[in-house]
Amino acid sequence: MMTAEEKKYKSLVWTLSIVVPLAVAALFGVNLRRMGYDVAPLSFLPPIYATINGLTAVCLVIAVTAVKRGNRKLHERLIKLCMVFSSLFLLMYVAYHMTSDSTTFGGEGIIRYFYFFILITHILLSIIIIPFVLFTFIRGIAGAYERHKKLARITYPMWLYVAVTGVVVYLMISPYYTH
Repeated sequence: MMTAEEKKYKSLVWTLSIVVPLAVAALFGVNLRRMGYDVAPLSFLPPIYATINGLTAVCLVIAVTAVKRGNRKLHERLIKLCMVFSSLFLLMYVAYHMTSDSTTFGGEGIIRYFYFFILITHILLSIIIIPFVLFTFIRGIAGAYERHKKLARITYPMWLYVAVTGVVVYLMISPYYTH
């Protein structure tokens, strides 16, 4: 049974789950420099947002370990930090792509297929994960712990995969960045 807190945020969760990927896709196609704006390329951002993805992964693992050991307060703080990290990643990712040309992966052979498999699954899961993360978060905050735990069993591995593969994608494409 859905709590009043969950009902209150249900529409917002679904709206964000649709609007965020659409906005990212739309903004991904906007390059301020090609539009004639005098803005510096934010080419320093990829290693920063890759690091944020890595920190998200580490915090997720520690958060799950904490809650399994009964430390709900640490778990809650770390998950809130992961939410902040994910938001910062998204803002930096969009800012980078709005000011810089996309980088083409230059690898050849089997590594190229591996890269695109990782990239595509990363992108698809980063879209799919939005309502899972938000509903799992709301259930935890609302105190619906059994339902939170049930959904978290699905959310956690997906979120961890997205965070880790974000780092992997960066490491694989970083030799091809031009500054």
